[in-house]
Amino acid sequence: MGKIILTVICLLAGVAGNADKPVVARLTRYDVKQGHDAEFRAALTEIVSTAIRLEGNMMAEAYQEENKPSVLWLIERWSSAKELEKFAGSRQSKALQALLQTALTEPPKAYHLTDLEPLTKKQWRAAPDSKDQPLTVMLFVDARAGTQQQFKDTYHIAMPKFRGEAGVVTYQLSEIEGDGTQFVTYEKFRSRDAFQYHLNFPPVKPVIEYLESNVKQPPFQNGLHNLVEIAPLTRE
Repeated sequence: MGKIILTVICLLAGVAGNADKPVVARLTRYDVKQGHDAEFRAALTEIVSTAIRLEGNMMAEAYQEENKPSVLWLIERWSSAKELEKFAGSRQSKALQALLQTALTEPPKAYHLTDLEPLTKKQWRAAPDSKDQPLTVMLFVDARAGTQQQFKDTYHIAMPKFRGEAGVVTYQLSEIEGDGTQFVTYEKFRSRDAFQYHLNFPPVKPVIEYLESNVKQPPFQNGLHNLVEIAPLTRE
């Protein structure tokens, strides 16, 4: 229980430390115990469905790992740390916090993010078409020290082309706050075919070449997470 309490304190400290940032982005991983899946998913669904109705929320989504259904992710972006802190006092947030004591195999892992070439709220709220079968992918990148600017420059060139793909709904590169060498991509595609097209899209080649040579622990594919959305699923 001590680890859980310490983690919650760190999460709140992270919010306070981001007080001057115009947008606060947070990614949280939950490893859920067997038998607690339904209640934890329900709590995350309540968090997301409530958050996206608030003016200060830019995006909120919840996912499960495709190959590890017990691993759940909450992705949030708020217009300010004040808005996130306010939501932390909501009934829904308190209900989720209560579950942390009993429903997890280990304390939640929170990543505080700085979006590079950030999206607007309208862009974050873009939704797949009803006929789509969307796939969301995250890639965690732990770059070799001294190469991180090369990584950002490579993505700077490629990003407009990625976002312009017909099969891409949303594409964002973020730096994980820390030593400046860790990053994560958020990539939402209209289908698996769209994802496969992206992997063979010529502008992705320089990115792949960087990843094959400059991550601390290759292969870079070990940082890939295929996600299945559990909330909100539908959007207004």
